[in-house]
Amino acid sequence: MQPLDLQVMFTQIDSVGKSQAVQKEGLVIQQSLQNLKKQEKTEANIQAVNESQNVSEGAGTINDRNSRKFSGKDEERRRDKEREEGAAPKLWDPQLGKNVDISG
Repeated sequence: MQPLDLQVMFTQIDSVGKSQAVQKEGLVIQQSLQNLKKQEKTEANIQAVNESQNVSEGAGTINDRNSRKFSGKDEERRRDKEREEGAAPKLWDPQLGKNVDISG
């Protein structure tokens, strides 16, 4: 490099630095504008009133999903009730059918 080249480079360092700073600021401004638009869109969605899709005339029915589920306590209560009534207890083995012998 020649000394003249160094002099030219040093004089242009200031302008290169300014252009780099402007580019970085432009990216920051662009990102902030995108964030602002996104925030406005979400606020508009929050304020909007959504119409229901399935509107039917008359009274609706309520389905109780948990009404027919049985637990172990229900089974014990049923057995106790049968014993109290004097009915012959059914033979029931909890291990029955869980082990399969495939050795022949």
